[in-house]
Amino acid sequence: MVHRLTREQARRIALDGQLLTSERPSGIVETIDALTILPIDPTSAIAPSVDLILWSRLGWPYSPADLVRLFEEDRAVFEWGGFYRAMTDLPLLLPEMRRRPESVRAREWLAANDSFRREALARLRAEGPLHPSDIPDTAQVSWRSSGWTDNRNSQQLMEMLALCGDVAVSSRDAAGRLYDVADRVYPADVPQLSDEDAARERGERRLASLGIARAKGLAQPIEPIGAGELGEEAVVEGLDGVWRVDPEALEHVDAFPPRTALLSPLDRAVFDRRRLEELFGYEYILEMYKPAAKRRWGYFALPILHGDRFVGKLDAKADRKAGVLRVFAVHEDEPFDDTTRSAVEDEIRDLARWLELAPVGVGFG
Repeated sequence: MVHRLTREQARRIALDGQLLTSERPSGIVETIDALTILPIDPTSAIAPSVDLILWSRLGWPYSPADLVRLFEEDRAVFEWGGFYRAMTDLPLLLPEMRRRPESVRAREWLAANDSFRREALARLRAEGPLHPSDIPDTAQVSWRSSGWTDNRNSQQLMEMLALCGDVAVSSRDAAGRLYDVADRVYPADVPQLSDEDAARERGERRLASLGIARAKGLAQPIEPIGAGELGEEAVVEGLDGVWRVDPEALEHVDAFPPRTALLSPLDRAVFDRRRLEELFGYEYILEMYKPAAKRRWGYFALPILHGDRFVGKLDAKADRKAGVLRVFAVHEDEPFDDTTRSAVEDEIRDLARWLELAPVGVGFG
């Protein structure tokens, strides 16, 4: 059976999977569990992406300090592969951890540095948690690359061992990540799943978070964005090809309570730019790497969602020294009507209030 969806239905399925309706989730762990991953990025033009993503779902009750507590103390959240995840997903990652490192070069480097690896694990066991800079570099063979990892052997070792599941990120501070042996971060009584069962459940959860996706998406090293053969086939009115849709999402496809939201550019709701343009007719590019003169929307412009459409971009910056959220521009893809403008301005005020800043600039005096 192939489901036939209107573009509007497909958009609503996608947004519902991402918790972008007026029916907000009740807590941080519930939100991360539903989204499956929360991308970690240091850019903080307005707020770090992890915080923007959680605020956009939870609203004013969300406090970054609560996420830190859940990660560092309660161990209800863990970090792996550049994402925060609910600890209940750890069993789904263990089979992949056992397969890593995947590249021949990385495996050969670890084998050549076996004594370095054992010494680092022993130091963590005795003294951890530690920054990579606290671990003496006793590598027999140095890591070579054309990037920032060149000759950073302790950093490279910790990242590899974290992906392998031998160590884990225990906490973060101003100097970066602190690592510890995995059994002091991860729970001991973790269910053991086969590679096939773990991959299937992980894929099903990913599709549920996306709602609808192509079988193949943009290649990603850690977290694919395609659905493979999971879910059920669907065609979307006006779009070529076949999609995969989460069958549970079809049960309430026409029950969509809308809201207005400001999203991080790294939000998974907008991460797949091709899908974003196909389903929503929305063009977006993160312009922080462009020269200022070539930017159309701004350094870290936030996509603006209104109902089931993305309608513009917010160019703003948090100036904490001055105590203000500077609104440089609200780019309207199409001219806003009064209702849309009022809803967007209210959301900007809510963002400023959550940041404990006063909104100033375009539309705010």
